[in-house]
Amino acid sequence: MQIKIHSRNVRVDDRLQDYIEKRLTKLDKYLPGIGDVKVDLAQEHQKKGGERVIAQVTVRDAKGTILRAEEKNQSELTTAVDMVVDKIYRQITRYKGKQRRRSGERFEILEPEFASAEMPPVGDDTEEDDLSGIMRRKRLELVPMSEDEALDQMELLDHDFFVFCNANTGQVNVLYRRENGGFGILEPHVA
Repeated sequence: MQIKIHSRNVRVDDRLQDYIEKRLTKLDKYLPGIGDVKVDLAQEHQKKGGERVIAQVTVRDAKGTILRAEEKNQSELTTAVDMVVDKIYRQITRYKGKQRRRSGERFEILEPEFASAEMPPVGDDTEEDDLSGIMRRKRLELVPMSEDEALDQMELLDHDFFVFCNANTGQVNVLYRRENGGFGILEPHVA
């Protein structure tokens, strides 16, 4: 497992880096096959005054499953890191439970390494929108997956949409949650 730490307006000293790595190396025993873990740390000044720290952790396993959690905290980075790791533990528990329900009795046979992994110890943020232009640009690594896998990923990330490479068509699709319930898929093509 490779841990990458990125920071913005935060100085990451050896003590903080060791603390983060110590907390995250335990993820391997709960979710086997983790390829890399990306940690984003930031400190920002709020419009209402004061500083706030943000910790975001993104975990990607060998199958392409992505788990992401973010914590915004007024106090300090170590507290934000603890809280975001706890959120990741809850997501792993939810993901493992969903895989167990889906596979039924065959779970131990189909996923022996995942089934034998330990369960993690499981112990409303708002932001003002600034619509003055593009505030963030993200690059995505698309792993071919079925529509059902994309739906699982979207629910694990707790997003309203999910961009994925459809394994059946080889095209980029967007899965989204409809306002009246259910889901929809956008299948773009150039006219």
